Amino acid sequence: MRKSIFTTVGAVAASGALLFSLAACSSTESAGSTTTTDSSSSSSSMASMPKPLASIPALTGSTTAVKLDASFAKALETLKLTPGVVGTAKLTDGSLIFPITSGKVDYYDPASSYRPFVQGLINHAGSGFSLTAGDTKVDLTNFTIDPGTSKLYGDVAVNGDVAVKQAYIFNLDGSTLMPLKTEGDTAILQGTKVEISDVAAGLLNKTFKTDAVKEGMLVGVATITVNTK
Repeated sequence: MRKSIFTTVGAVAASGALLFSLAACSSTESAGSTTTTDSSSSSSSMASMPKPLASIPALTGSTTAVKLDASFAKALETLKLTPGVVGTAKLTDGSLIFPITSGKVDYYDPASSYRPFVQGLINHAGSGFSLTAGDTKVDLTNFTIDPGTSKLYGDVAVNGDVAVKQAYIFNLDGSTLMPLKTEGDTAILQGTKVEISDVAAGLLNKTFKTDAVKEGMLVGVATITVNTK
């Protein structure tokens, strides 16, 4: 473990914005990937790994919250799908909230040739949300964010039976990302758009016998809050 996360509060503010700019780094994986192996590291050059400019070697919380978009809520209503929460997740004021349980993030000099310059994983074990129609219930749980590929993975279960482990569920588009805010020992980044992946669209359409779930459908806007100590 490194001796410190950041040497100064200023370093937290300066580096944190890039640590969690989830769409700043281009995806190098195929859309059908179903693994949470640190794909960011595997896609890096074979050159010796440089020292990161900043690092959070062990995330200790706090949450990823997704403010559900009105269009997504309308789509669920049209499809007669009822949303719910699983495990430690909460639905508060129109936002799905998932506790961050572990992970790590490294930030490398973007001026260098080392790519992707944001690497790591942000884990949300033991939480998720469900979609129910009639006797069919789909649980999406145990989310893992890979900031190096701007993708979110998760487990998919149908009526309690696991269908896919760590499927590529959501794309994370940071084009509307707002500047980093810091409050005490936390860093807050808001504005990343959460969109349905082609993989998730296929799984949901097959399960609920429809073709109405489309790749790129906007789920909502994410607010990521992490402890910096």
